[in-house]
Amino acid sequence: MSVFTYLESPIGRLLLTSDGTALTGLYMEPSREWQCIDGAARDATAWPLPAALRQLAEYFAGTRRAFDLPLRPQGTAFQRRVWAALAEIPYGRTLSYGDLAQRIDNPRAARAVGLANNRNPLSIVVPCHRVIGADGSLTGYGGGLERKRWLLAHEGLLSTSAPIVRSAAA
Repeated sequence: MSVFTYLESPIGRLLLTSDGTALTGLYMEPSREWQCIDGAARDATAWPLPAALRQLAEYFAGTRRAFDLPLRPQGTAFQRRVWAALAEIPYGRTLSYGDLAQRIDNPRAARAVGLANNRNPLSIVVPCHRVIGADGSLTGYGGGLERKRWLLAHEGLLSTSAPIVRSAAA
């Protein structure tokens, strides 16, 4: 069973997908996943979509700092290790790509960590926006750097006028 719904948010429309038992995707518009929902049934009442919608609304309202949802991201074993490490970055904290590579016991894999971060299918819930450049700059984000800036400012980490550094490494 594959179902989906949309959520209007302060950073734009979000697409949430589920297999009926776990959240499988949370994507920002536009993304390639928006074209891949053919055959899925739109049903905002299918578990765990109502819980995800509620928890995301609470996050955007500033009353939720951690998500408690069943998750089932699809990816390689390496990607899932990176995503598990991302999920452990607390609200209001950031790590560099190198720090994240250290956390998965692969200190030379900062570039690969960046690529896995970019493929995270559960943005916001698995907080890839909390990964920044080693120098503290905002680098790379699948949802766009303006959204990354907004999410980090929402969590009290920077002002919405913080500089953006574009980097091919992320």
